[in-house]
Amino acid sequence: MGRKHNESCPRSSITWGKGEMPEPIIDLRSDTLTLPTPEMKAAMADAALGDDCYGEDPTVNRLEALAAQTMGTEAALFVASGTMGNTCALLAHTRLGDEIIVEEDCHVHQWEAGAYANIAGVAVRAVEAADGIIRPEQLEDLVRPTSDPHQPLSSLLCIENTHNRGIGSAWTPAEVEEVAAAAHGHGLKVHMDGARVFNAAVAVGVEVKEFARHIDSVTFCLSKGLSAPVGSVLCGSEEFMYRARRARKRLGGAMRQAGVIAAAGIVAIEQCASWLPQDHANALRLADGLSEIAGIEARMAPRPTNMVFMDVSQIGWESADLVARLKERGVLANPRPGSIVRLVTHRGISAEDVEAVIAAITSMVEDASTMVEGSRVRASA
Repeated sequence: MGRKHNESCPRSSITWGKGEMPEPIIDLRSDTLTLPTPEMKAAMADAALGDDCYGEDPTVNRLEALAAQTMGTEAALFVASGTMGNTCALLAHTRLGDEIIVEEDCHVHQWEAGAYANIAGVAVRAVEAADGIIRPEQLEDLVRPTSDPHQPLSSLLCIENTHNRGIGSAWTPAEVEEVAAAAHGHGLKVHMDGARVFNAAVAVGVEVKEFARHIDSVTFCLSKGLSAPVGSVLCGSEEFMYRARRARKRLGGAMRQAGVIAAAGIVAIEQCASWLPQDHANALRLADGLSEIAGIEARMAPRPTNMVFMDVSQIGWESADLVARLKERGVLANPRPGSIVRLVTHRGISAEDVEAVIAAITSMVEDASTMVEGSRVRASA
């Protein structure tokens, strides 16, 4: 773990005091930690600019046109974040007091500070779904009857692709089509939180637009695995985008010379296909290597992407113990409830890093086993 990384495989910018953390750091907490490529930085420096509030920033306009073309939609809207994009979609698709249907562990429900309630003013009906993928038959008991004035009106189905808390599970276009048809049959609109939808496209081997063909809107993040520094894009019809643009204004998201950051997003869309498959390959190798360690369970989704969930319950550790032990060895990871941590591969993680992580965790487990055995020997003496 002693090699030096160059800009093409960047490290986290986190710094540590002397003696606090080994160097270099292998940061597997999230693909939000990706740094912009040299091409992105050059594009940002040279971006043609205007006032986006007047629709006059040529680089923002170019990004939105590229995003719409890539997703196969009529229009697109550049927003500051995935949460802003999802909230714009909620405001554009629903009315105050409506109810939306979501998978209970989805990002809109769990990780967006309750924006569905405190900004969009809608209620949530959450359902548990295997790997986060809602099946059409589940909607039958979830959609409210419009004839009952005592119940809220169901107006929107939100799905997440890939599903973060579903171990990065990817939907197939057929699954999206089926659940969208069921939702539309009940008069609901369908929004996809596609923060990592490009990862989903890689996982199932399709063009990303195949996920958007049967739904009403989709948000995707530029600043996760796509490596841009800022931003997301919301895509949909021209009619929908008119309402979404008004919603963005309400949220304070009408930016001025935003082409400075939009330029990186253009490069992200054009170039991400060159590194996302390697991210997935690295995650698979990481899961395989961890699975060979006694006491470690490494899990990936049925259609795996760039996430590995590592469970150490067999060793008797909690996630806080695991994160602390990893940090001592120069590896950062995000805890999950109980005895699980999430490991996310991205452009800043190389194949060599993966092998170093496997070696570090192997050593960590062996050290713990030696300590336990030593305690037993002393106790029996």
